[in-house]
Amino acid sequence: QLQFVESGGGLVQPGGSLRLSCTASGFTLDEYTIGWFRQVPGKEREGVSSISSSGSTEYADSVKGRFTISRDNAKKTVYLQMNSLKPEDTAVYLCARPRHRGWGTTLRVKDYDYWGQGTQATVSS
Repeated sequence: QLQFVESGGGLVQPGGSLRLSCTASGFTLDEYTIGWFRQVPGKEREGVSSISSSGSTEYADSVKGRFTISRDNAKKTVYLQMNSLKPEDTAVYLCARPRHRGWGTTLRVKDYDYWGQGTQATVSS
């Protein structure tokens, strides 16, 4: 059964850091692009970052230079290192996978078919 478990969220002060983890099961992680998204109540889900099976990466403009996506296929985990956090980064962060293997990076919500439950990250003083 395909499953994602996100972890690493929490409460942090502005300027602080968090590292989110997305651990996958039920499929071969290294064959697929994985994306990180975030959701704020009342707003559309937003693509944050994506990493392809070959290791190519893509970032939303709002997080470039502050967030870094990486993957450890042996641990079946994709990470999102978030530095210099701002209050506007507060959201539920979810990881997701497209239906098919071999895609490049994409931040479009409609390109993803399988989603985790998310982890809350709150940036506040």
